[in-house]
Amino acid sequence: MNTFEQIYAVVQTIPRGKVTSYGQVARLAGNPRLARVVGYALHVNPDPAHIPCYRVVNRFGEVSEAFAFGGGNAQRDMLEADGVEFDENGRVKKEFFISVK
Repeated sequence: MNTFEQIYAVVQTIPRGKVTSYGQVARLAGNPRLARVVGYALHVNPDPAHIPCYRVVNRFGEVSEAFAFGGGNAQRDMLEADGVEFDENGRVKKEFFISVK
């Protein structure tokens, strides 16, 4: 399995209503130094219907301003549709973060 396939496999384990960070995905895919590669892999996601890349946010809980599948607010809209809540600063509330296994 190549690096992108490992990243996609990890992202597929993030349940509805939860998020994780690029760094956590990188660690679980086998290399904690590849957080930026995770971002690139998700940007070229070949199967967004089955690889929920919108459930990956930065370590501060912020969504991407250049979300690949619909623009800046699309990621937040998709997360809110999943039941994820945001704080007054526009960050995902801590209780919605998980460590995917």
